[in-house]
Amino acid sequence: MVAVVDIEKCTGCETCVDVCPASAITMEDDKAKVDADLCVDCETCVDECPSEAISME
Repeated sequence: MVAVVDIEKCTGCETCVDVCPASAITMEDDKAKVDADLCVDCETCVDECPSEAISME
């Protein structure tokens, strides 16, 4: 499984970027973007996202 961002819900707050232990999340056009190759499936971003824009797929 990998973290997936719903760009409609993403507010660009960068919380996920700050909490990702694998540095798998970057910002692109003010929205979070997950690098699936770096994601370690820890779900930290899912738990910390204030807009509930990230899920595991």
